[in-house]
Amino acid sequence: MRFCRVLVASAVPKAYDYAVPDGMEVGVGDYVTVPLGSRALPGVVWELPAHADAPPEKIKTVLVKHDIPPMTEIMRGFIDWVAAYTMEPRGGVLKMALSVPAALDEAEGTVAYALASPSPAALSLSPKAQSVVAALANGHPQRMAALEKAAGVTSSVVKTLVKQGIVRAVMLKADAPCSHPDPDHNIKTLSGAQHEAAQKIVSRVRNGGYEAFLLDGVTGSGKTEVYFEAVAQALRGGRQVLILMPEIALSNAFMTRFAERFGEKPALWHSSLSPALRRRTWRGVALGESKVVVGARSALFLPFANLSLIIVDEEHDSAFKQEEILIYNARDMAIVRAHQGQIPIALVSATPALETIQNAWSGRSVHLELPDRYGGASKPDIRIVDLRIEKPERGKFIAPLLRDQIAATIADNHQALLFLNRRGFAPLTLCRSCGHRMECPKCTAWLVEHRRTGHLHCHHCGFHMKEPEKCPSCTDTDSFVACGPGVERIAEEVAEAFPTARSLILASDVTDTHDKLTTALEKIRSGEVDIIIGTQIIAKGHHFPNITCVGVIDADLGLSGGDLRAGERTFQLLHQVAGRAGREAFKGTVFLQTYNTDQRVIQMLGKDDRDGFLRAEMNERERAHMPPFTRLAAIILAGPDEDQTQSAALMLGRAAPRLQGVQVLGPAPAQMYRIRGNFRQRLLVIAEKNVALQKVLADWISAVKLPSKVRLTIDIDPYSFL
Repeated sequence: MRFCRVLVASAVPKAYDYAVPDGMEVGVGDYVTVPLGSRALPGVVWELPAHADAPPEKIKTVLVKHDIPPMTEIMRGFIDWVAAYTMEPRGGVLKMALSVPAALDEAEGTVAYALASPSPAALSLSPKAQSVVAALANGHPQRMAALEKAAGVTSSVVKTLVKQGIVRAVMLKADAPCSHPDPDHNIKTLSGAQHEAAQKIVSRVRNGGYEAFLLDGVTGSGKTEVYFEAVAQALRGGRQVLILMPEIALSNAFMTRFAERFGEKPALWHSSLSPALRRRTWRGVALGESKVVVGARSALFLPFANLSLIIVDEEHDSAFKQEEILIYNARDMAIVRAHQGQIPIALVSATPALETIQNAWSGRSVHLELPDRYGGASKPDIRIVDLRIEKPERGKFIAPLLRDQIAATIADNHQALLFLNRRGFAPLTLCRSCGHRMECPKCTAWLVEHRRTGHLHCHHCGFHMKEPEKCPSCTDTDSFVACGPGVERIAEEVAEAFPTARSLILASDVTDTHDKLTTALEKIRSGEVDIIIGTQIIAKGHHFPNITCVGVIDADLGLSGGDLRAGERTFQLLHQVAGRAGREAFKGTVFLQTYNTDQRVIQMLGKDDRDGFLRAEMNERERAHMPPFTRLAAIILAGPDEDQTQSAALMLGRAAPRLQGVQVLGPAPAQMYRIRGNFRQRLLVIAEKNVALQKVLADWISAVKLPSKVRLTIDIDPYSFL
């Protein structure tokens, strides 16, 4: 009996032994389907042992071997590494790579119709039949719907011709997306700084081997065109490229730019793809047919056949950190993937993460700088608006100085952007009689009023309700008042102040589909909008040449809460927002409204001193003994019973390791104490970089028996401290 050890795409910790049936040849990396319990699951052959570990009577047999090239050794090693680092089951990581089981088998294709012979006899053919023959005369098979339209007939006419042997049905196989991009289709002229940066990445792609680059350029400096040159070099070698983006919203304009440069759109990978397109794309990647993939963080786990370059655009963005199920940072794991595959990786940003810039400054990565905007465009002027002096009118949120500038901008036929990173109408609804605040019944969060839906919403669990007629606490009627602004409230203020202006809200809950977002962005680009009111969705990667005025309604938002990265994230976000202004011929001005003019983030933004901010932040982290100078791990306990969860956390805390170089803080109630009905306790582990952190955690947790209803989650290198 022959055996193979298969890792299945399920949350299992190891590979299991299976018997190989007679007549089937399997090798390491082969894709198979095997029984596990009552299910048949896809998996990958991880080993070919001489002997099985399990008793023969318990060994089941491989059901199917799929006709697709085996998963590469590099990819299998990457899956093992990610599982060990994140302390997640290996099978759970493999499930990310086998997210489309249907793609393991080739699709049958689509029925189309062609002429049975090049010049069929036209004897006794009706005019309608002749029109079908004429429509197919170019020799290209056509699907039924297209043929009906081209010939002006119904399907019955086509089917009659098939019976007569004049037309034949053929099966069309859909090409893999981005299978024929042309690296020399539309080569752009680069500036001197762009060319110098591009050649360094191109050289590494050409010569092979691992090297990390930080492509560090101000907004509008043409970073995309630089890494397109590296993409072109990979394509000339017939190899594949992965471009990671933090949010698929960024892909809209990018797809157009890519197609202009390479003559074909890239393959997209994100959760909103149709099942058929996901299947074609996954299979195209595994077969090496899809040459360039642009995707969200999960695209990192696609089983590339011959990957030669990874680009991480907007590498600083916190959206690269996945917080649920498999917790990982796609940027960091992309670096590992590049190192293991011995290929180059380029991290791209105008506001690099602290860890990234430290690696560049210390020489661990190559620092490529683009200090100027492309085409001679100048940076915007940044003005700090002290709201203690420039007070908005009562009940309003736009300072008079900013309001006047918006009016002047519209009068000049330019566009204004107002940024507030808060969805809805108002973040808090309270009773003016007794002070009762409307809170989510499942989460430690206030309910946010949305005028668009007429409901109060929780942004954490999705709970929503109509505003009650009476206060639940004092029973007073008509006593609720909205406190603070969201983008909907700013939109109302804009409509009142500028009644003839055309405004648009750009937020994830308003443009909640790909089509809605595409339509909104096109309206902005075509000049159909005068004033854009947006959340962080507007800050990332979009190019709107007619925006000359940017107003940040609340520059202080995000600086509170004691989050380790609050200052860094706020600086990055506001710097990106400011970068939307004056990107081409017209000078831009940015207004930062704040009550804290002495705050370091605000001061450094006003001076446009990014490096000064990063150095100050780095010094503060080093003094506080925090990353990137140490490592962190968060342990989160969550359960429906408050007392049981708290007791479990105390028990785990008492068993905490007492080792040199390891400090354990907590347990303590999480800042978001309750989410989706579960109470949450947190412990934070601070460790020196030379500590084997995962082993310490594994030994500690394995020694404690937790109640079955209390769920323990480990977050290595946490980004969120909620």
